[in-house]
Amino acid sequence: MGDSVVKGVNFKNLQQLDSPITLAKHYSETRADELVFYDITASVENRKVFTEILKKVAREVFIPLTVGGGISSLEDFERVLNCGADKVSVNSGAIKNPKLIGEAVRVYGSQCVILSADIKRNEKGGFSLFAQGGRKDTGIDAIEWIKKAEAMGVGELVVNSIDADGMKNGFDLEMLEAIANVVKVPIIASGGAGCQEDFYTLFKRQPKVDAGLAASVFHSKQIDIRDLKRYLMERKIEIRGI
Repeated sequence: MGDSVVKGVNFKNLQQLDSPITLAKHYSETRADELVFYDITASVENRKVFTEILKKVAREVFIPLTVGGGISSLEDFERVLNCGADKVSVNSGAIKNPKLIGEAVRVYGSQCVILSADIKRNEKGGFSLFAQGGRKDTGIDAIEWIKKAEAMGVGELVVNSIDADGMKNGFDLEMLEAIANVVKVPIIASGGAGCQEDFYTLFKRQPKVDAGLAASVFHSKQIDIRDLKRYLMERKIEIRGI
């Protein structure tokens, strides 16, 4: 949606919130561990990520920056890395062309290649993989896709629960457990955070999950990152410094 940060519920009804540059600077100053920049309409609109905005965001942050949206070739990797990204997240582009993962790993290394997977429960009780910002059901089993991506060398997984997205009822622990049981690469859980306790529950009940990613609660200042880190430290959850 232009050059605004947006957030919705279950990947729908997106609302404009603020400038990505303003928010990026805020998160860098409040000691976020990393920043994830998704151009969520790039794939469905068949265009490339907003590079000018990305350059401005990169100049404002002094923490690792992951960028995704419309990544479908090695040239796209090169372009966003040259704009200041530290890692590149692939989703729809890798679904269309799975070989892209292995090619990118060979050129840039596993540490640079992040798989983002948008996942929703299906009628059979399993998990389906979605593309185009959660708009298209691919018919692919999400767990099998993630296993395949790990075998091709991805360095991390960002697992987005469409069911939990924006609901603020906690992370999708059942889905995360199903994934953690079949992969060894770092897992970043996304979708559902509504309070500090949700992060504690995530790390306590799913110790194989390496990080929690959130948007709404941070954008709205409902949770301050520094306060969250102190809260978790007091409860013996290992985190990076405040």
